[in-house]
Amino acid sequence: MSNLVKIGIRPTIDGRRMGVREALEDQTMNMAKSAAKFIEENLRHPNGEKVECVIADTTIGGVAEAARCGEKFRRENVGVSLTVTPCWCYGTETIDMDPHMPKAIWGFNGTERPGAVYLAAAMAAHAQLGLPAFSIYGEEVQDASDTSIPSDVQEKMLRFCRAGLSVATMRGKSYLSIGSVSMGIAGSIVDQSFFQEYLGMRNEYVDMTEIKRRLDREIYDHEEFEIALSWAKENCPEGKDYNKQPLDEVRKQQDWETVVKMTMIVRDLMQGNPKLAEMGYGEEALGHNAIASGFQGQRHWTDHLPNGDFMEAILNSSFDWNGIREPHVVATENDSLNGVNMMFGKLLTGQSQVFCDVRTYWSQDSVERVSDYRPASGFIHLVNSGSAALDGSGEARDASGKPVIKPFWDMTQDDTAKCLEATCWPPADIEYFRGGGFSSNFLTKGEMPFTMHRINIIKGIGPVLQIAEGHSVELPTEVHGILNERTNPTWPTTWFVPRLTGEGAFKDVYSVMANWGANHCVITYGHVGSDLLTLASMLRIPVSMHNVDDSQVFRPHAWSAFGQDKEGQDFRACQNFNALYK
Repeated sequence: MSNLVKIGIRPTIDGRRMGVREALEDQTMNMAKSAAKFIEENLRHPNGEKVECVIADTTIGGVAEAARCGEKFRRENVGVSLTVTPCWCYGTETIDMDPHMPKAIWGFNGTERPGAVYLAAAMAAHAQLGLPAFSIYGEEVQDASDTSIPSDVQEKMLRFCRAGLSVATMRGKSYLSIGSVSMGIAGSIVDQSFFQEYLGMRNEYVDMTEIKRRLDREIYDHEEFEIALSWAKENCPEGKDYNKQPLDEVRKQQDWETVVKMTMIVRDLMQGNPKLAEMGYGEEALGHNAIASGFQGQRHWTDHLPNGDFMEAILNSSFDWNGIREPHVVATENDSLNGVNMMFGKLLTGQSQVFCDVRTYWSQDSVERVSDYRPASGFIHLVNSGSAALDGSGEARDASGKPVIKPFWDMTQDDTAKCLEATCWPPADIEYFRGGGFSSNFLTKGEMPFTMHRINIIKGIGPVLQIAEGHSVELPTEVHGILNERTNPTWPTTWFVPRLTGEGAFKDVYSVMANWGANHCVITYGHVGSDLLTLASMLRIPVSMHNVDDSQVFRPHAWSAFGQDKEGQDFRACQNFNALYK
């Protein structure tokens, strides 16, 4: 039986016997069954398995039945709690009291029984007890016999469940720091209190010499290495060598062997590999239970040895020499905060995530000055040293032929082949990477919806999230070439335009760039800002900057008690309730 986190459904009921409870049993339990069926049909775990719901054995009319439900949930590894009811119930006697369990209540909007009254009473109880919960209430009145779930309820239910499952899935897992701080980047300074108190995660550390040890002592699957190297030679063509003195073929062959082995080693460090135990390396076979990791690379590794670009790009992608598989999360330069956002995006969508530098703002005038082409708007050049997931090329297609990044379980062999065909691997720029290696190079297709996001830690406040929904743009080939050649042309590029509101940080594209809090970001395919807002509120991480429409902001009900300006109330509520695991 799978031990993946499950969603618990709690059907609460008016506990009065001799007529009231008996009349409500079927309707209440049917609500629970409808919710469970809908959730199981629409959600998957990041590994592709379908989400399973667990329903309480009986309706819950009081504290004894609530306790029995809690015991069942603990046995079944329930990590998310959804209470449903069509009627009045006894508030503090029936609510879920687990302080770490994301929780929501769906109160049926009907006239026969006061489900909305219980919902309001339960929200008051949750707020008073310091256990923030999400309120789900349909806009339209339903008949008592109506077992359907209205579309607005469906939307909130799925948003809550996606975020709640993300919270529960990361809890107890590790962030594996391979190396230390890269080039003074603040995100590389792994903040243990953030991971432990806000995310409920462990911090694991290995020095980069552990990779060198495994290289030198050949602690990797030798048979798999031969398959992987052959796959790389066949599917990863070298790009143009921009170095003043091109690397010779012997050196490049050695580098290919090293970077392929590095890919296998870092994967094994994260998740373990039973093959290593067969080789006599039982400790190494266990891995570090890492849901995310980061590789320092620069400069202590890359000044002497091939860079981590191939390793990071392939691990972050949804495929490799073993075929289509769940993407890993490996942050460039051990930027642990960007790694967290990569983890968030993957948990919410099942997709590969694209790690980027927020490199350059190009105004219309600047583009026209250097290329004689005037774009429709300014844009931001998102580019990193080659570690972005190959899915970021946008070569996968949906049913209508539009470029997309798919959850890995929807990827096809044709999708992976096209992503590989769109990517070349120029030898590393020796000025940056004295130890050599290869960097991926692709250009993201235009008109793809993306959400750019990033967490920063602010002294005195703690972690703060930024979100910018927008889309990629495609430039004329010659214009792309002119602009791209002005920076390092061996790296993958996404030209990005955020959606503007005309106000604040989203007054114009320049303002988005000017207000961004760090040199890195993650872009997730799709407009998932609303899901990120919900997830952040569960973890008590305030959002300082976003362009999500107010109608799509879904946070715990208690947030409304902290004023009516949504961003101000978010900061005040997060400060008041504090980190989820503190």
